[in-house]
Amino acid sequence: MKIGLLTARMSTAGGGVSDAVARLARSLYTTQGCDVSVLGLADHGCRDAIINLNGVSVTALPTRGPSSWGYAPKLNSSLGTASLDLLHVHGLWMYPSVASLSWAQETGRPYMVAPHGMLDKWAMQNSAWKKRLALLAFERRHLSGAACLHALCEAEAESMRALGLRNPICIIPNSIEQPEGARQGRRHGFPKILLSLGRLHPKKGLDSLLRAWQLFESRCDLQRGEWQLVIAGWDQGDHGRELRELAADLGIVGSVRFVGPKFGTAKERLFRDASCFILPSLSEGLPLVVLEAWSHGLPVLMTRHCNLPIGFTSGAALSIGASSEGIVRGLSRMAAMSESEREAMGRRGLDLCSQHFSLQKTAAMMNEVYLWLLGQAPRPCCVHMS
Repeated sequence: MKIGLLTARMSTAGGGVSDAVARLARSLYTTQGCDVSVLGLADHGCRDAIINLNGVSVTALPTRGPSSWGYAPKLNSSLGTASLDLLHVHGLWMYPSVASLSWAQETGRPYMVAPHGMLDKWAMQNSAWKKRLALLAFERRHLSGAACLHALCEAEAESMRALGLRNPICIIPNSIEQPEGARQGRRHGFPKILLSLGRLHPKKGLDSLLRAWQLFESRCDLQRGEWQLVIAGWDQGDHGRELRELAADLGIVGSVRFVGPKFGTAKERLFRDASCFILPSLSEGLPLVVLEAWSHGLPVLMTRHCNLPIGFTSGAALSIGASSEGIVRGLSRMAAMSESEREAMGRRGLDLCSQHFSLQKTAAMMNEVYLWLLGQAPRPCCVHMS
């Protein structure tokens, strides 16, 4: 069984999607023994590409024209020569959707599509006319022709059905590996750090977070320098500049730090130094960054749009609204907790990672779906028919 994973972005420019593809490829190979090939576009950030996957073939193809479309002239031929039994496509709205549809028509072999939250209501309303045009031109045919759709959570499956898609849907979440080394306790004498990490994009709700932070500082009886907000991530569409200007206008630059994109050991250090993690997002599939925070033993504040209700029911996360007032209520609750209470929340997050989001568990579920689609196994229980 030879599996192809196709994604538009091969680098950090792909955000959580490229990271999820890398983790899936690695876990399929190491825990399931699958023959895996990763194909995608060689974007401007490919020096950080998902290329260090021992045992996994990785092909980053050059593009022509607008990067938002991602036309790769050699993608069709590369898919043909890869001799794949099944193709698993990650992401929508770009040329790889067209190429995978063409590959399926030419080979008669099945493909899956994982939208990664790109069919969510907020995401569909963002640049809505472009997405309506893409649906008419190619994306609806691409989605409808999939042998199975891959949803990260129940909410994403519902968004697929709302679009009129009647394909089988497997619900398999993103996964996370445990970081090496035990989490260290917070360093005394230093400010408590509330960490936000990810793309600096309007859907992440960071403008509301900054306004909430101003209210938090003015309303709560805090010692000077007791808490610090650290915002890490790469800029998209110059939104980072807008956020820094907003922080200056709000007069909170003394307690807010923008530290830019962080990867590898630098990102690990941020998680290890943090006291809490926050994601006030307006739209997500299933955010890997929350799983990363839990894997580092951090309590989490997040909106319901993060599609991880298990975090609330298990006591590993506090639910916050997406508005400034909703966020500041969550911040106040978090600050009022004792250190031991926050540490207990973080331990519950660690338990969630090992019980529900381990690489081995999700890779095994995905392997069962692949075998079913190729007629080599019965339909798994994670697959829901229309």
